[in-house]
Order: sequence, then structure tokens, then C-alpha cells
Amino acid sequence: MAVTQQSTAELGPVSPYDLQQQKLFRIYNHYRLVVSLMLLGLLFVDPVNLDSRFRLLDYYQAGVAGYFGLNAFVALLILAGFQPSRRHITLSILLDVLVMHWLLLTSTGITNGLANLVIVSVAAGNILTPSRMGFFYAALAAICSLGISGWSVLVLEAPADDIVRAGSLGILYFAAAFVLQSISKRMRSSEALASSRAQSLAELERINQQIIQRMRTGILLLDRYGHIRLANAAAEELLFGEPSADRSDQTEATRVLPQPLKLGLESWLRDPARRIEPFRPFQTSPILQVNFTQLDQERGDQILVFIEDMSKITQQAQQMKLASLGRLTAGIAHEIRNPLGAISHAAQLMEESPHLDQGDLQMLDIIRRHSRRVNGIVENVLDLSRRRTANADLIDVSEWLKEFKADYLQTQEESAGSIIDLSLAPTIPPARFDKSQIEQVMVNLCDNGLRYSQQQTGQRRIEIRGGATVDGERAYLDVCDAGPGISQEHQGSVFEPFFTTDKSGTGLGLYLARELCEANQAHLSLVDDNQPGCCFRITFAHPGRLI
Repeated sequence: MAVTQQSTAELGPVSPYDLQQQKLFRIYNHYRLVVSLMLLGLLFVDPVNLDSRFRLLDYYQAGVAGYFGLNAFVALLILAGFQPSRRHITLSILLDVLVMHWLLLTSTGITNGLANLVIVSVAAGNILTPSRMGFFYAALAAICSLGISGWSVLVLEAPADDIVRAGSLGILYFAAAFVLQSISKRMRSSEALASSRAQSLAELERINQQIIQRMRTGILLLDRYGHIRLANAAAEELLFGEPSADRSDQTEATRVLPQPLKLGLESWLRDPARRIEPFRPFQTSPILQVNFTQLDQERGDQILVFIEDMSKITQQAQQMKLASLGRLTAGIAHEIRNPLGAISHAAQLMEESPHLDQGDLQMLDIIRRHSRRVNGIVENVLDLSRRRTANADLIDVSEWLKEFKADYLQTQEESAGSIIDLSLAPTIPPARFDKSQIEQVMVNLCDNGLRYSQQQTGQRRIEIRGGATVDGERAYLDVCDAGPGISQEHQGSVFEPFFTTDKSGTGLGLYLARELCEANQAHLSLVDDNQPGCCFRITFAHPGRLI
């Protein structure tokens, strides 16, 4: 059995058609074994009449015994694991035709009922090997039948009706071959079509699965009790954030819906026409809007959930406002800068006067600081109105991050006291983004981190971590500081324009950073790493996604 399996493996993979033929041959061999066993049993039922009627009884008995022994041996081989090939099937059919005619010859001739078994053998041959060999079986059977009847008429002086009967049997052989060949061809074409369609459906299913997994809209499949059956990557990110190490081992079935979503599902089940209010699954997540629909209208046991990030709509509204503000600012920038420059210049000239007391110097310092702040606001709003389209390239994140660290520290006035710790995972997927735009985001995050770390600890130090998301296909960067952190009440507003907790800030830095990330199909978020200070994460888009 082991030798047979090894030889089968060496021949290569077996096609589904061959497997089907082998199964049919096993069934046909069972039929042969039963027929041969019945013929063998008939030898012991009425041996006296057999001796008087059969032409060559000894040869007939030898043929029946040999036929039974052959079929029993093949059955044992199949039971032991032998896999018959097409050559074995062809030889078996040829032997059946020849053995049956030998039994006809040695018994009572063509008038014997065994002639009907020849038709079965020819039909089985056309089913098992539906090709030109099927007509060869019919031709061989017809020639053998005519030969037996002709020999009987010429030698044994049998009636001429035997030749007519042999001719009729020949017609039946060819008719069976023709009909079964036509049926087999149709079956093969139907099987080929079904196999092709099954392959197309499998490929389409794989493509759909990839599309669903990479959609930016979250998709959940739930039962009526809120148990998660399926979830794409966007739903995982929107509902649960970036899973931690202890959560990554959980499957969809063990995850629990956020409480607002579970309450919304219960409310929708009571009233399907009711619209669910937007919610936040956790403090730092965006506002989400969900829509439910039943996959099975009759049973209603499977529910499809679509999860939309409402921050996109909010951002669009803010973009419209800031675009109008940018156009307005672009029109009056010169009108603002001219008097602003005159104020700053006058303050500098007054500073050179030797007759100023301490109070006057403090007033001049206030003028200078607020002039710089107004100028910064104008510059930031102008950047919003003239922001260019992202020119993305596929980047090695690890190498780019090392270059960015070196360049950033060289351009800082206080680089001697600034420390950036890099912590990179062994394997980080490549990311597709615009270097200049992401560099602007990283500069903003690093400036903020170093400044707040110095305020809290007296040391300008931050940590930048690089790694891959749970699916292993997207890269992310974390910029973490040791500052005072952001209070719970302000965490949902850090990315809103003009929001700031720094008296000298414009409130546009983080907003601009998120906008630049969105332009590169990346996502900037505030994450909770259970450490002091703040940690901002840039999650890049899939490297195969075009920007």
C-alpha cells in the first residue's frame, strides 16, 4: 500500500476527473465480482444439464473460474489502496469483452443470455473511457459476436438466425456506445463549466474578501444577540483601536461589542426604522455612525453593520470653513502684515532708546510676542489654503526614520540638549506617503513633544517607536513624550482648529498634522499607552493602496 501511494505521488496530482473515473471503476468492479460469483455458483446448481447442452464445458468452467479469480484479485488490490489508471481501466474492459465472448463460444453460442452482459461491458467502457476507445469496444464486441455465430453456422451447422442475432447485437453495441458517448461529452462539458464557474467564484470570493478587509468603512457581521461573526480591519480599528498584545490573541467570536453599539443594536431590533445616534466607543476614538441591515429577511438571525467615521464629515465642514478663511486671509494678508511689520519695527526702535524703564520694556516684549503670534496664525491659515496634493512614494519606514532623526537634530537650535530614542520593530512594512508632508507632521509632533517634556521633566527627550499593525500589513509610528499629558476633557478636541492649551500656540499645529496625514491616507490619533505624557500615532495606509 505504501509503494502504491508513493508511485501515485510521483505521478503528480490526480485530476478530479480521474478521481471520478476511479470511483466509477470501483463500482463496476463490484458488478463484475457479483456476476462472476453468480456464474461460478451456477456451475454447481445443475451440472447434468450443463454437460448436455454446453459445447466445451471444461473450457467454460475454466473461463468462469479464471474470470472470478481475476475480479477477486482486482477487488483485493483496490481494497488495499490501489489506484487504477486509465490504462488499467481499458485493459479491464477489453478483458471483459473477450472473456464474455469466450464464455459464449464455449457454452451455447450467441443465443446464450451472456450476450446481454456484453452490452453492459461495452456501455461501462464508454462511460469509464469516453473517447474513441468506446467505439473500439463496440467494434471488437460486434466482430467477436459475428465470429462466434459464423463459426457456429459453418462448423456446428447452427441455424443462420445466429448471424442475424449477432448483427442485431452489433447494432446494440454501437447504439449504446453512441448514446453514452453523447451523454458523456455533455457531462464533461457541464463538469468543465461547473469547475470553471467554481474557480471564478472562489477567485471572486478572495477578491471580495481583500476589498472588504481594505475598505475604510467598518463592516461587522453579528447575530441577533450581538456576537461578532466577522469583522474587517477598519471595524477593528474604529471600534477597538489598535489592539494591544493581550487582545490580539482574541478571535472575533470572543470580542464584546462596545456598550453604545450594543445598546444601539437592541434599540434597532425593537424599532428598525429608528436611526442610531453617533457615539464614541472609547475616549480617543472618532465619532462613529452605524447602520444596521438584516441579511436574512425571514429569519433575521444575521445582521450586517456598517460603521462610518463621522470625523470625515466634520473635517469636510471644517475644511470648507478654513478654505473660506484661507481665501479671506490670502486677500488681506498684505493688509495685516504691513501694519504688523510696522508695529514690530517700531517696537524694535523703541527698544533702542536709553530712557526706557522696566515697565516699558515689559510692554515692548508683549508687543513683540503677540506680533509673532499673529504672524504665525496668518502663516498657518495660508498654508491651509495653498496646500498641495500629496506626491506619494513607497518608502522603507525604518531607513527613512533614521534619516529623519539625524536631519531633525541637526536643524534644531537646541539639538545639543535634545534626545530622540528610536525603538523599531524587527520588520516594518513599507509605507506609501509624501516625504515632505509626513516630515512636516513629524517635525510638529517632535517639537511639541520636546517642548512639553522639558516643561515637565526639565529634559528635552522623546521616544519614536515604529512597528506594524496587528494584521502585519500596515506600518505605524508613535511619537511619545514625558510631558504633563492631556486631560480627559480635552482629548476629544486636540485635533480641532484653534484649540490649544499653550498660551503662545496658534492651535493649528495638530490640525494641520492630521490634515497632512489624511492627504496621505494615513491616520493621526492620540493613543493611551499607559505611560506619562502624550503618545501620538501615525497609522499609514496599506502599501498596495494608491493615493
